Amino acid sequence: MIKRPKHPKHRELSRHLRNEIAAGRYPGGSRLPSETELVKQFVISRPTVARAFRDLQNEGLIERRAGSGTYVCSGGPGAAAALVRQLGLLVPGQSNTDVFEHICGELASLARAQDYSLLWGGSTHSGQDLDGSLEHARELCKYFIERKVNGVFFTPYELVPEKESANFHLAEKLRKAGIPIVLLDRDIHSFPHRSSFDLVGIDHVAAGYLLAEHLIKLGCRHIHFVALPLSAPTVEARINGVREALLRHRIEIAPNWIYVGDPRDAKFVRTLTAAKRTDAFICHNDHTAALLLRSLDIVGQKVPHDVRVVGFDDAKYATLVSPPLTTIHQPRREIAVIALRTMLERIADPAMPVRSQVLTPRLVVRESCGAYLPK
Repeated sequence: MIKRPKHPKHRELSRHLRNEIAAGRYPGGSRLPSETELVKQFVISRPTVARAFRDLQNEGLIERRAGSGTYVCSGGPGAAAALVRQLGLLVPGQSNTDVFEHICGELASLARAQDYSLLWGGSTHSGQDLDGSLEHARELCKYFIERKVNGVFFTPYELVPEKESANFHLAEKLRKAGIPIVLLDRDIHSFPHRSSFDLVGIDHVAAGYLLAEHLIKLGCRHIHFVALPLSAPTVEARINGVREALLRHRIEIAPNWIYVGDPRDAKFVRTLTAAKRTDAFICHNDHTAALLLRSLDIVGQKVPHDVRVVGFDDAKYATLVSPPLTTIHQPRREIAVIALRTMLERIADPAMPVRSQVLTPRLVVRESCGAYLPK
């Protein structure tokens, strides 16, 4: 477990100002807040502020001008960042799920405890990388390279046609700049291939197996998988886990048991419900499952009485949909802890063998799987 060290107040303030300068909030030549302003803002003493300023001045980051104030020293792009230990976070649109929002939040806290600042979308403030466009990702990648960050956490794109070429391009730009990469949740290559970057996430094959076996134990024999087009490699891994469970329990797999489409599309939903013998739908994530629940209700299919529906990720809304979703829990904090540890080890030893760090998935049973139906 990475523990948060206790720092003197002047070090906390100097680190905060250093990170703000590195993030571009105070560019070269700009004036910093006065001692009086910082005393009020951080509820600390004037000597504490003076000590923090002295530390930054000794580093050559600021200069004190008698009768005028405290100013950031001028320098070229990335000059201030070079004085600060920084990590970048490239999670396009936060991958459209609150799971990554929580992982990123944990990473930010853990990084601060190790005297690193974490840049989200060109900012040290969390929640700023909401733009999921490829152009924004390219700009952010360039920004990280200019700032000479020590490493980048990267969750590759999914659900866009050019995802593979875009992911490879972004990763190669960072690699050529000598910036270590730790992939979060998924690889840049299709399953089961692996890239030459460290990866941290759950065991998605085991997760698929766990969900399928749970449904089989509930009596389901006709299980189908529902995925969105252009899904991440993790979805193929989950499908393989489901397939393994069906084979292990000697259940015949239907020829067209995998459906790829939009669960909001009426035509696609009619295709799903046309298979009258279907016992359960395993959806590639909770978002897909929540959309399918709504569509099934519209067409008169009651979950879990007529058909069961389960998902992956244990998103925050999994308990709010009706019925609440059975799902696979993503251990957010544990992923963040191991991801940061992997990054620090990679920075310390660039020649270290590439690793895949997979965490054990956990099944969360709720009403949508039919586990609580009367016998």
